Amino acid sequence: MSFERVVVAPGAVAQPGRIRAVVFDFDGVMTDNAVYVDQNGVESVRCSRGDGMGVGRLVGAGVFCAVLSKEPNPVVAARCKKLKIACRQGVDDKLPALIAWMTELGFAQADVAYVGNDVNDLECLEWAGTAIAVADSEPEVLAATRIHTVRRGGHGAVRDVCEWILEARGAEG
Repeated sequence: MSFERVVVAPGAVAQPGRIRAVVFDFDGVMTDNAVYVDQNGVESVRCSRGDGMGVGRLVGAGVFCAVLSKEPNPVVAARCKKLKIACRQGVDDKLPALIAWMTELGFAQADVAYVGNDVNDLECLEWAGTAIAVADSEPEVLAATRIHTVRRGGHGAVRDVCEWILEARGAEG
């Protein structure tokens, strides 16, 4: 028995089985958008191990997964290294970086899903063939997207996206 992982608004076109690449924002998507700072200014974040499992399963199924983040922080690179996925960080203007990256890798716009949560993700969400907002996204992002996760960023939202795609691929089998 499965449970609803992703909500697709009526009338929205969703073809999760077609997705060949998923690009995630980091803060607020792979994390709960909180940052812990110690007395020396060293930052750490909370990530979901379940999300990591989902990414691993999706990569294992042949889907390219990556992170595109505005934040230049070693924690972003460390998490991506552990997940064995590509990472570009410290990117102020995400859309040109996303388009160039996906073009370089040979992915068509329609084959790319982007998962975001904040206003600096809006252009990428508008460009991507599949735009997905995590449940606790900023109101502007929720209003601009028609596909939303059931769970919040850092609390299973990434896993929901991964399993949604995997289930669609299995159904198309």
